[in-house]
Amino acid sequence: MTDENQPTSPIDPLTIGKLISLNEAAEKTGLSTSYLRAIARKGRLKAEKVGRDWLTTLAAVAEYKRTRSHTLKDE
Repeated sequence: MTDENQPTSPIDPLTIGKLISLNEAAEKTGLSTSYLRAIARKGRLKAEKVGRDWLTTLAAVAEYKRTRSHTLKDE
């Protein structure tokens, strides 16, 4: 039985917060723009390409960093 107040699937981090450019995300997170672009292209960072530009959210970058830290700890 599913409670109506509980989500049935995980929340997509890309839908939370304001969309920002990868340049802005890099400035705010300490990751390089080229690194963010590379992981966005590979599908490892939730991001959308709009024209020539990639857009993401700080929540999506935080989620990537969180999952990345678990991967490194397990190795």
